[in-house]
Amino acid sequence: MYIEDDVLSRQIAQILFSRVLGYPNLTLYENSTDIVKRLDSLPQRPAAIFVDIQIGPQDGYEVLKMLRSHPDYRTATVIAMTANVMSHDVEKLREAGFNGLIGKPIMQDVFPELVTKILAGEQVWYVP
Repeated sequence: MYIEDDVLSRQIAQILFSRVLGYPNLTLYENSTDIVKRLDSLPQRPAAIFVDIQIGPQDGYEVLKMLRSHPDYRTATVIAMTANVMSHDVEKLREAGFNGLIGKPIMQDVFPELVTKILAGEQVWYVP
């Protein structure tokens, strides 16, 4: 699943997940409105949740807090997606409890490998 407000980023993710990685069932949300309710309505729990940090109405940090307070998502793999990748930003993401980071812009040459590692349970903290 990917929560992203930028149309182009959603389109790129859709192509990479479905055509390159072979995951046709990517759930995309354009905002964080009622995110827990929407997650609960999915037929199955996502293998990983990718979250843009600069979204609304709740930002990525608030989304993470909501997920961690929900019994079904307390241990979910939640990956931050952001262009804010200075060392203090990365440290803040780690301290908040994200399981990893993929810095933007999405680099199509490394993105499939990063996602494969994440889905295999590896931590990825990728800064382009």
